[in-house]
Amino acid sequence: MYEIARLRIGLAGMPRPVMRRIEVPLAINLDDLHLVFQQAMGWENRHPYEFRASDAIAYGQVDPKRRFNRRRSASEATLGDICRHLSRNLTFEYTYDFTDEWVHRVKLQGVGEANPDRTYPHLVSATRRCPPEDCGGPWGYGRFLESISPRYRARHDDAPEEWEEDFDPDAADEELIRLHFQRTAEILAAKRERANRKRR
Repeated sequence: MYEIARLRIGLAGMPRPVMRRIEVPLAINLDDLHLVFQQAMGWENRHPYEFRASDAIAYGQVDPKRRFNRRRSASEATLGDICRHLSRNLTFEYTYDFTDEWVHRVKLQGVGEANPDRTYPHLVSATRRCPPEDCGGPWGYGRFLESISPRYRARHDDAPEEWEEDFDPDAADEELIRLHFQRTAEILAAKRERANRKRR
């Protein structure tokens, strides 16, 4: 059996909390954890990202053209590696899209043995929908929410067309998250099996 970590992911700067609680293998590679975070939050995986455990330690996509890149490759590190560098509050940051700068504060809530009757990643809970991609960061999201409010629409007709769809900021699509997680769990299980075979 392997160890899993319970994580609470909170999107910083939101007018109302956008939060996920998930369980993932402690040995998950950070590039896989990035995809899990994308699925959990509802992002579209169209922008660079970074995990940061402290000012000195960051993991993400490494640009080989940059000579002095202090970021380490996310494909060569695990969640366990990040956890070894956590401060006393047991938190680290995951930043997605350096233009809109969506900062996620991630707290390690505990580590324990995996439940043999459960697949991982596992969604524990989801609170509110994540903002639309490329809406301008937390500040732009505040303006977006104002633009879709009934009061604003009654006085204006200038909301961008791509935002005309129904958008309920209070509704997290837990069913869709669980569907994505099920597919990812199968991929991660196959990876673990391959790694175990190599060690034999």
